[in-house]
Amino acid sequence: MNRADVAARVIAWFAAHARPLPWREPDAGPWAVLVSEFMLQQTPVARVLPQYAAWLERWPTPTALADDEPADAVRAWGRLGYPRRAQRLHAAATAIRDHHGGAVPADHDALLALPGVGAYTAAAVASFGFGQRHVVLDTNVRRVLARLEGGQAFPPASLTRAEVTRAQSWLPDDPAQAAAWAAASMELGALVCTADSPACERCPVADACAWLRAGRPAWDGPPRRGQTYAGTDRQCRGVLLGVLRAADAGVPRAQLLAAWPADAAQAERALASLITDGLARSRGDGTISL
Repeated sequence: MNRADVAARVIAWFAAHARPLPWREPDAGPWAVLVSEFMLQQTPVARVLPQYAAWLERWPTPTALADDEPADAVRAWGRLGYPRRAQRLHAAATAIRDHHGGAVPADHDALLALPGVGAYTAAAVASFGFGQRHVVLDTNVRRVLARLEGGQAFPPASLTRAEVTRAQSWLPDDPAQAAAWAAASMELGALVCTADSPACERCPVADACAWLRAGRPAWDGPPRRGQTYAGTDRQCRGVLLGVLRAADAGVPRAQLLAAWPADAAQAERALASLITDGLARSRGDGTISL
């Protein structure tokens, strides 16, 4: 397999078929990319788009966000889920304001040092925001490479060193091409080489796919588990947070807990975890607020 040729074809496909997402616009900038990466963690693009637009309209720079309160960020996060991401994005913006003159740093290590920024996000911002050469491995890219070269339906449950090594071997030498490959392979996984219904007939590199040549063998690893939500502590936390977001002032504790009548103990547990995580605070008058 000629990796350079296959990568070039995927990049050409991306140029013709990529979704017109706002964080991909030429004038989006590194801050827009960083915001999108925080919002897109475990959240579909369709849910992110309206919140993303509203967020950047309100906070067009890291300093603008850092100058507001963390509670404002949590409130504006809306129903994107995993609201601690809003806290961490606020903390990252504060670090950018205080230590980087208000500009998202281009250095990969500096990005990695920002609160809430892990290896994937640092590589993504360096690649998509600054056009640098880094391995960007999300679930979609891992699945594409598992099928294309590994001949397997899915990658392992957890990222392995072998996957990183394989991804590095696919990275074009030219930084701009490497950044294009990162975006293109991700989009291929999102639109064509999907988890449940891969459209191999529309794949620009189907002829090079080891999994397709092998007859698309079924996954032979551990069962793939779907995430449950209904009735979980996470759902309960979301309900309580929704009440706090909608309130202009503190909410009486009993009134807040009554928003989850199904299980009083679960409501107490969820509220305690929100306070521990800093997503809610107990006020001196006995009420709860963001």
